[in-house]
Amino acid sequence: MLYVPKEAFLTKGVGRHKEKLTSFEQALRDAGIAQLNLVRVSSIFPGNCKLLSREKGLTKLTPGAITFCVMSDNATNEPNRLIAASVGLAIPKDRNHYGYLSEHHSFGEREQKAGDYAEDLAAEMLATILGVHFDPDKSYDEKKEIWKISGEIVNTRNITQTAIGQKDGLWTTVVAAAVFVS
Repeated sequence: MLYVPKEAFLTKGVGRHKEKLTSFEQALRDAGIAQLNLVRVSSIFPGNCKLLSREKGLTKLTPGAITFCVMSDNATNEPNRLIAASVGLAIPKDRNHYGYLSEHHSFGEREQKAGDYAEDLAAEMLATILGVHFDPDKSYDEKKEIWKISGEIVNTRNITQTAIGQKDGLWTTVVAAAVFVS
């Protein structure tokens, strides 16, 4: 059976609990996707796949459904430790061509830095298959400008969730995901 998603949405969440698993469940609830049987897939954003709002995407899902996603998650029970989970997205100008998603999770990175990194990963993977030449050692902003000038990559974005470890040592979990809906 060939399944190619036609729609997707981005979401994020954070959870806290004394049990790590329950903290993860709460992060999924905060993201609005805990009621789904999530199956993690690799990093391809299908050609002609439409990006929906979270609200619209959630209306198209049924509790218990097997649902494919690209997800990043991170957890800590260390008080005051900054954690991040991010998914980056790069969509090519030719919407018939596939794009890329990337997952990034880190410690000590603020939302902007983690999000830029995930977005850069996705754009770099897409640029390499489109033949866009760039210096991988350049800063994200410099590479992003090259990708814009090339006209091959038209849309990059990220969804990022950060949180600081709870002061009493409860588990803190963050998730970010691209969820495929049809």
